[in-house]
Amino acid sequence: MIVVGGGIVGLATSLQLLRQRPGLKLLLLEKEDGPARHQTGNNSGVIHSGLYYKPGSLKATNCIRGYHLLIDFCQQHSIPYELCGKIVVATTPEEQPLLENLYQRGQQNGLTGLRKLSAGELKEYEPHVAGLEGMFVPQTGIVDYTLVAARYASLIVQQGGEIRYNERVTASSQRAATTVISSKGSYECRLVVSCAGLYSDKVAAMTVPSLNVRIIPFRGEYYKLKKEKESLVRNLIYPVPDPNFPFLGVHFTRMAKGGVEAGPNAVLAFRREGYKKSDIHLGELAESLAWPGFQKVASRYWRTGMGEMYRSFSKAAFTKALQKLIPAIQESDLTAGGAGVRAQACDRTGGLVDDFLILEETAAIHVCNAPSPAATSSLAIGETIAARAEAHLQ
Repeated sequence: MIVVGGGIVGLATSLQLLRQRPGLKLLLLEKEDGPARHQTGNNSGVIHSGLYYKPGSLKATNCIRGYHLLIDFCQQHSIPYELCGKIVVATTPEEQPLLENLYQRGQQNGLTGLRKLSAGELKEYEPHVAGLEGMFVPQTGIVDYTLVAARYASLIVQQGGEIRYNERVTASSQRAATTVISSKGSYECRLVVSCAGLYSDKVAAMTVPSLNVRIIPFRGEYYKLKKEKESLVRNLIYPVPDPNFPFLGVHFTRMAKGGVEAGPNAVLAFRREGYKKSDIHLGELAESLAWPGFQKVASRYWRTGMGEMYRSFSKAAFTKALQKLIPAIQESDLTAGGAGVRAQACDRTGGLVDDFLILEETAAIHVCNAPSPAATSSLAIGETIAARAEAHLQ
């Protein structure tokens, strides 16, 4: 069996496959020189509770299951983590019914201990926050996912799997056997599982020429609070999400590695691995702009997009967005932080795929959409894929 992609989903999937089938001959191919170099290594390190996701969806079921598996894994392997909880804050009257809907959804997803908060009670958790009302979510936590991914990788090798770095998959075909061609060789296998993140559609299209989704990369840019201002944030502070763009909305996150992040905004990246404004790949940018689904998204939500772009270039505008949650924040309190790129699947009709998307063929399983909370959900996603793989290997 071959697994393509050494991010946290590909690593967790490989580990669960080996646990399910001891002795399985498994090879993981990763184009970078080590694990977790992209989405995994550039995320905010939040352990998600499963609060936001539609009950019964792959996101909801895998996040809730993955949450418990991740906590158990961290405890078993002495990986530091903290369940510090977070607050979700409604700052306008329009957001209050959305907050109530979120509370109901959390209960439907089995979260316990959710607490509704008045404006005064918000101050008990975060003294500097401003809001009309809020909700405390005790299950949310923080962890360094690069440590988790590195431990997955070491266990894969211990259990007989092989990981080859610096090998980019360039082609795949299905005939009598599935052939995977990389930059360094050619391999045959009974089943290929692709977890290629920002290039998941490219790898899937090698065997699914009529693939109906395209990965559109969105860069999330962060600021960090200066050390002397970190006391403005105790743990995690989130806004009520926009139902049309649940991945938008600046928030504050205390990091497992230290410090407090503020952000992100979300702008179209001009290359799939475009972590800086200056990162441009004309071919990849042209593919994004030419995709009919993206054109439909852009035509419907261009005002939202322009607002995000404006905040990308204006620190003052970014600060103003943060002040909705913490009015005391000043532009001078912020220093440049990191950035991550979200691999967002967009279908041809202009739908931004919200749920995890896993496609199956006779000899291939493709993970075509695995945005947040994929890191939290990784071991559960791995279980899901391992169960599906078993049917192919009978």
